[in-house]
Amino acid sequence: MSYNAGWVMWGVNLRHRQKKAKGDSAMATNPKEIPYHYYSLDEYFALEQASDARFEYWDGDIICMSGGSRVHYRISSNIHFALSLALRGGPCTAFTGDAAIWTPTLPPYRYPDASVVCGELQFRRVNVLDAIVNPVVVVEVLSPSTKALDEGKKFEAYKAITTFREYLLIAQDEAHVVHYLRRAEEAWERRDVTDMDASLELESVHCALKLRDIYEGLTFTA
Repeated sequence: MSYNAGWVMWGVNLRHRQKKAKGDSAMATNPKEIPYHYYSLDEYFALEQASDARFEYWDGDIICMSGGSRVHYRISSNIHFALSLALRGGPCTAFTGDAAIWTPTLPPYRYPDASVVCGELQFRRVNVLDAIVNPVVVVEVLSPSTKALDEGKKFEAYKAITTFREYLLIAQDEAHVVHYLRRAEEAWERRDVTDMDASLELESVHCALKLRDIYEGLTFTA
């Protein structure tokens, strides 16, 4: 099957599911009775290869990670730039949201908004994609559609990565960053930062980021 064929099949399948759901919903009194298609990993990989967008696979569901608000774009760009500047010349490297992170307990991989690797960059080949296996810092910019996953199941999946030490959850509707730091194997320390003049001390990569730099170009109303 060609990559384009995989994309077409996925698109037709999705349209069929939507049309069938609409038709069935007229007859079904219980929404749970509406048939639901669970996508296979092969279907997911076909979509990933056929599209320029980024998608995540969640137990039979496929979620598009590309696109979003202009605020999300700005924060993602700001955090990558600030990390790259702070880490320049050292042993650690910042990556954008295009870099996939292998999550051993939640196959096959996730797409955070930014990440940091120290030392030798290590990959795991997953289908046709190279996923990073040794991130030290992972950053997620929260959005209404992904907030629950970022705070819950995705965080748990990242915790299974042995090199993972710090997690940043960045709000986009207010100046608020949740910073998790791994103190021991199962002990995570949480710090909430809301002062625009405050700095986030990323101990694992020996750098600091100001909230003002993360939210550069944005203003929030009280």
